[in-house]
Amino acid sequence: MPVSELSRRTCGRSLQGVQVSASRRSGTTDELGPDEPEPDGSDLLAALLDGMDAALCAFDADGVVTHWNREAERILGWTAAEAVGRPGFAGWAVRTADAEEVEGRLLSAMEAPGRQVNEFALLTKEGGRVLVRTQSAAVRGPDGKPAGVYCAFSEVHAQIDLERSIALSEALFADASWGVVLVDADLRPAVVNAHAARALGMGRTAVLGRPLGELLSQGVEELESALTHVLAEGAPPAPAEMWVSVRSAEGEKRRCWRSGFVRLASPLTEEPVPLGVGWLFQDVTEARQTEQEAALLRFRANQLHRAARAAAECEDPGEAATVHLDFSLAGFADHALIDRVAGGPVADGEGPVRLVRAVATPAGAPGPSLLTGKAGLPVRYAEGHPALQCVERAGSVRAGSGESTPERTREWALARQWPADSVHALCAVLRSRGRTLGVVTFLRGAGRSRFERADAMYAEDVAARIAMALDLKGLVERP
Repeated sequence: MPVSELSRRTCGRSLQGVQVSASRRSGTTDELGPDEPEPDGSDLLAALLDGMDAALCAFDADGVVTHWNREAERILGWTAAEAVGRPGFAGWAVRTADAEEVEGRLLSAMEAPGRQVNEFALLTKEGGRVLVRTQSAAVRGPDGKPAGVYCAFSEVHAQIDLERSIALSEALFADASWGVVLVDADLRPAVVNAHAARALGMGRTAVLGRPLGELLSQGVEELESALTHVLAEGAPPAPAEMWVSVRSAEGEKRRCWRSGFVRLASPLTEEPVPLGVGWLFQDVTEARQTEQEAALLRFRANQLHRAARAAAECEDPGEAATVHLDFSLAGFADHALIDRVAGGPVADGEGPVRLVRAVATPAGAPGPSLLTGKAGLPVRYAEGHPALQCVERAGSVRAGSGESTPERTREWALARQWPADSVHALCAVLRSRGRTLGVVTFLRGAGRSRFERADAMYAEDVAARIAMALDLKGLVERP
């Protein structure tokens, strides 16, 4: 009998036995009529076997090959017509010397519970050898007794690649020292590792399925734009650094994350179907803050150097003071004022002083600071004004509006005789030869952050240079 006919009849008998068993279990007694054709399930069974991603073969109780699918043909080169009906693997799929051991281990699965995993060296049709990993288990007949063995196998290197991929995935979502987030096509976290959950300030399960806007208060638009781009175009060529503000129980935290993205697509479809985006990030906030601070210090030191060289060319010491003031404004403040003590410098501990406006930056179009001349007008600062506090303490004073509306912020600035758009102020005392000459005030608008301690140190350095120029101007003008 041809091998293909043997396979067809074997498949038909197997499926018919399954149908009869199912009828008996359900309690029905329907049987095929004499005029009804016997259903041929070989086509369905062949389609199922050939559609499998793994190679599969089966043996009956005597060790004869009964099934052989297309993946097995691809790996070893033997067609189903050549394989089905052969008694075991000896002499064609396995070396004769190894056949007894291989067949014994395969057929032993009929008597063993569960599945057995083995590795064998099989022969290809061209004579080559392929190391495969097999999973074999018993096939039970209608009576529950072993009727054969099925064996699924794949090339070892393919299995190892799969295991490596799974191991890598498990390691990334368990022990990675950087954040790993799997974002679905709706831009919601689907899986996060422990590091990412800590960075987001929540538990691993609490993050899942939530919109990114609920996790981040700033930087979410940039992040969502990057994720959308990756879904549509693929991974960017290099990592990107993003500044975000993370919502947490302690308040918002400003962080810088160095992020990389990869698009995830299903390997089971002919056309790539996006499953989401793999987002990997590392917190580099401290390093970036250190770099920014170093760059700011270099810039300010360069400005002081340039101001000193420009002031040295000024014939008038008062003009030199304005040069120092103008150079200090770059990247530091929006407005600046210099108020001198009326009547000349005062020593420490002397009574209340009045301040006279000496220099002011233009309120309208940008330009150099303007000297008010000898006829400086007194400024009517109220008691407790930051400039008066600066003179009394002989030290720097920081102030801010702290108001919630633009109208109230404007009232706050005008009440202190400052430009209406001022929101943050820093006053530094002008001292030379142990005496107080006045105050320099730096002002920032709403688009800038408040003054910090590092800003106060820079303002004090500028104030020392301005004080020396103004003191020299007083000596020159003295009769």
